Amino acid sequence: MRTYRYRILNVFAETTFGGNPLCVFEDGSGLSDAEMQALALQFNLSETTFILPSRSATARVRIFTPGYEMPFAGHPTLGTSHVVRALTGVGDSLTLEMRAGVVPVQAQGDTWTLVAPGGGAPEVRRPVLPAATIAAQLGVSTDDLLSEPLWLDTGAHQLLVPLKSVEAVRRARPDAARLDEWEASKASRRVAYVFAFDLRLDDPAGHAHRSGDGRRPHGGNADPGEGGDGSPPHGGNGVNHVLARYFFVKPGGGVVEDPGTGSACANLGGWCVATGRSLPLHIRVAQGEQAGRPCVMGLRVTADGRISVSGQVLELGSGSIKLP
Repeated sequence: MRTYRYRILNVFAETTFGGNPLCVFEDGSGLSDAEMQALALQFNLSETTFILPSRSATARVRIFTPGYEMPFAGHPTLGTSHVVRALTGVGDSLTLEMRAGVVPVQAQGDTWTLVAPGGGAPEVRRPVLPAATIAAQLGVSTDDLLSEPLWLDTGAHQLLVPLKSVEAVRRARPDAARLDEWEASKASRRVAYVFAFDLRLDDPAGHAHRSGDGRRPHGGNADPGEGGDGSPPHGGNGVNHVLARYFFVKPGGGVVEDPGTGSACANLGGWCVATGRSLPLHIRVAQGEQAGRPCVMGLRVTADGRISVSGQVLELGSGSIKLP
């Protein structure tokens, strides 16, 4: 019998049962592609990863959902880095080789930060479907849209749908009767990341509270750096706040909501670059509220467009699997 050890972790977690769960196999050597896929289905988490030797990085990592392999994903990158550090003693700075490229990762304690593998200007394209159709598919109105949806790729190809308010994000309910109409990504996957800037939260730079539609209370002029259309602050030293949700269509049908999607958070950084937000930019992204698994991500975009995503990793336990 072959024995393979694994660990269970929560990524982007601020509490024991928050965050996005992840299974990490400490050494995937000797496992076939089919066995890796079968183990990912066995655990049935958003992703399962397998650590392998690498000649170009600290470790090579393969990422599987229950249905397919992925070139890159955010929370598996951070969670796997946590395990690689524990196994190798390499310290708080390491690199992971993935199908999307070599990803640098750094830690401060149990908080890990990755640099998005896209590099440079993000790949952007407009959807084929009209914005009104996309809004209807997601159960929101055209009036809820802050601007047109865009496909972004900073490591994973995803549809980003900006909304005017966090209330609209919470109202989103994908229409199960229209799943076949969803536009597919380059990898033939149907995904949507809906988000809104929470303009009611103060930031350390002293921006005033605003209502959910971007208006300042009691009238007055927009804050410096805030778009006149009610769009969010355009950078600066303060922290902007975003509420996000990520939906995807499962193979075979049905919509699933992912509690914490680091690759989509990176694409939000790409969206900020593509739509001309002033840089540098720091955003605190909350996700997983409706999924019952609160996640918190830190997103930073430097003045030259370098995108990084951070989050806390908590290890829950470990075990082993025996295979013939």
